[in-house]
Amino acid sequence: MSARLEVRKTYKLFIGGKFPRSESGRTYEVSSADDAFLANAALASRKDAREAVVAARKAQPGWAGATAYNRGQVLYRVAELLEGRRAQFVEELAAGEGIKSKAAEAAVDAAIDRWVWYAGWTDKVAQVAGAANPVAGPYFNLSVPEPTGVVAVLAPQASSLLGLVSVLAPVLVTGNTAVVVSSERRPLPAITLSEVLATSDVPGGVVNILTGRTAELAPPLATHMDVNAIDLTGAIGAEGVEWGALEAEAAENVKRVVRPRDTEQDWTQVPDGPRRILAFTETKTVWHPKGL
Repeated sequence: MSARLEVRKTYKLFIGGKFPRSESGRTYEVSSADDAFLANAALASRKDAREAVVAARKAQPGWAGATAYNRGQVLYRVAELLEGRRAQFVEELAAGEGIKSKAAEAAVDAAIDRWVWYAGWTDKVAQVAGAANPVAGPYFNLSVPEPTGVVAVLAPQASSLLGLVSVLAPVLVTGNTAVVVSSERRPLPAITLSEVLATSDVPGGVVNILTGRTAELAPPLATHMDVNAIDLTGAIGAEGVEWGALEAEAAENVKRVVRPRDTEQDWTQVPDGPRRILAFTETKTVWHPKGL
């Protein structure tokens, strides 16, 4: 029997619920931990980043306007689909991160569990972070957390699935939309996640995933005037990226900024409550007269 030709995959971006090529037409090779070829990924440009922000902004009012219960159902469905692609994620993690199958299985299982955990917060976070405030006067005064808007997320470089889920899911819980820059050298789990999202109930544009050079994509997102917050977690370990400079650029329109730690954190640790969710919310206060 003759040997088959190798079918080399070339993946695209995920913007607005669709899979466009980079406007530049550029791609780059993705290699395994032992330098074997895995696939070609799209090398996103600054224009692609801007297009992703436009898609995220368009989708944000509808996603924020859904009930918290409905958002929870939608996010839980993503976990079900992740479970269905479990074997593929395990294979991609083992190859890309250079870990054994057992460790890859544990990371994938933790990522699925983490997504379920955050999905469960959608209709609970307002009860934890909201308040009925005492005021001097015949009024009810209520404070509730609401989404900040469009969030740019620099995904962790080393933990290409569990880390990605740990920074993306909390952004979505309250109704924010996201523009994600995947792990530069290990983008395949993010690409597969985009395929999961495309077949889920998540509306197009709620999550947009860019592959390519973090150093090229982070600055235009940090300076973009229609991005309301940025998570700089993935600046750690990214070649040519200085998170302090990005933070200074983000100050131009007073973006909310999540600073990275000095080293990439241990993503296997269960989050300590909804702190990461609340990093991307704004507290809105409503006054209402009593007796009406």
